Amino acid sequence: MPYAITNRCIQCATCVPLCPKGAIKVIDGDYWIDPSLCNNCEDYLEPQCVICCPVNSPIPSQPKKGRYKLDDRKVPSPELFADGKSHPFASAIAIWELCNVLAQRQSLPWETDESGELYYQRQINRGKGAIAFRVTDSVQSEPSAILKGAKALSTIKTFDIRAACMHLLYAAYATNLDKPWEEEFTINDQQIEQYLGLDKRKDLSKITKLNLIKELAQQPCRIIASINLPAQGKIKEICLENSRLWHLLNIQHHFQEDESGCKHLVGLTLTIKAGEWAQYFLNRQGCKERTAFYQYGTLPKFLLTTIMKIWQQHEGAARMMLWLLFKIKLGKEQCITIPMLMKVAYGERRIQQVALQPENRQRLLKIFESDLEVLNHYGMKPIFDPVTYPLEIQPLWSKLADIPEDGEAAIDFWIHDGNNENRLTDAAPRGKWNRLMNARILHFEMPPEWKKLLTKPKKKQRISHNKTNLKPPITLSTEFIIEARKKLGLSQRDLAKLTGKSQSWIRDIENGRFQAKLEDQMVLRKALGIS
Repeated sequence: MPYAITNRCIQCATCVPLCPKGAIKVIDGDYWIDPSLCNNCEDYLEPQCVICCPVNSPIPSQPKKGRYKLDDRKVPSPELFADGKSHPFASAIAIWELCNVLAQRQSLPWETDESGELYYQRQINRGKGAIAFRVTDSVQSEPSAILKGAKALSTIKTFDIRAACMHLLYAAYATNLDKPWEEEFTINDQQIEQYLGLDKRKDLSKITKLNLIKELAQQPCRIIASINLPAQGKIKEICLENSRLWHLLNIQHHFQEDESGCKHLVGLTLTIKAGEWAQYFLNRQGCKERTAFYQYGTLPKFLLTTIMKIWQQHEGAARMMLWLLFKIKLGKEQCITIPMLMKVAYGERRIQQVALQPENRQRLLKIFESDLEVLNHYGMKPIFDPVTYPLEIQPLWSKLADIPEDGEAAIDFWIHDGNNENRLTDAAPRGKWNRLMNARILHFEMPPEWKKLLTKPKKKQRISHNKTNLKPPITLSTEFIIEARKKLGLSQRDLAKLTGKSQSWIRDIENGRFQAKLEDQMVLRKALGIS
């Protein structure tokens, strides 16, 4: 049972250095024992704080009873996700790369400079610029010591991929401000619990959630960046050296005292300010005057809660989700090679090791295909390139997606499959790894929450007075397609053959998962005999 300090404490500080777990904290001048760290001095005969205390202040802690009341909580900044689905967030290269650092950690190619400082660097703007990250020993706004060697590596290993979600929340709050490099924003534990889905975690105690939030909140603020970009038009050269992306200005702890005089931590309020990068990459007025950038995207709320669910069992899928959040801004037509996707999910070093160890390839392939299935389950459906990523090397779950839902049609499907030389359930062909190293995914079909990222503004059409404007064909509704198909006595499989599409594509169209493009609607009209 952990111990707690009562209001009899005279603040002599005798107990602080004697605590073997470092559980005794001094917050706003008051002494408090963190119950998540205190282990009752299990390696000692008696708790050290009890032995040394001259006033017998420490007593066994009792679970807090009653409601958590907060009277002095600072009013937070306006909440995110007003529509319950998404919110704009800063998406500059500095934000993307810090997200990668927090997600991939020691998997990245960290290097050591002449002074022994550990850094990760990436070339940007086709090698014309560069961005580098280093880890510091604290989160203070003042310049802190940059960690070196083994100490830096051990710190990087303690980073949590869930801290990337906190980093994205900061990026979303920054877009609410006119001048984020000058203004600050506040966010409390209740908001964070809601954004990350922690409010639904009944298996976690309040103190466990608060300690997790506090740890995740500090990690993005322990990293500094150096950004160098050449001048572009009116935009002057950008040169930032060892600048924090996020300043954690203050963590306000909220306590509630029980009848025995023991304090219980019941809430946190964070005060954050964006670094100097925002003046160059999140500057509305500067963007209008073409002297700075204003780069932003759309952050789906479900991505944060999904990462918090799958981070432990499917870390590779979580890494790919975070990477795709920025990648899809480049456009739907951007192909993604499998080596690049694996590098994001598992790190370049691991891919190189597996390439030299054929006995471990099968295991990594199973993990990769399982992670792709997780992405598909959460609405991020990979569209495989039929040339470089043909059916025979696609994951089994993808092949089984074409099985008809109708019982009789399913029996016919399996009979037909059994008569083929290559069956769905056959073992993977030889050389699958080498073929995958040359395979590509054309794009990912995204959930509705992400469609804003893929939608490009429509160009205004000039009205011609000389030619007659033709009315565009009426969009085919899902009900109309289903009714027309059934009138012709066609199954989804038959319609797929007539249109040259997959059965899963037909099923997704009829289920309203997405809408067919104009050219695909013309193909459907022809197959269904609709004029």
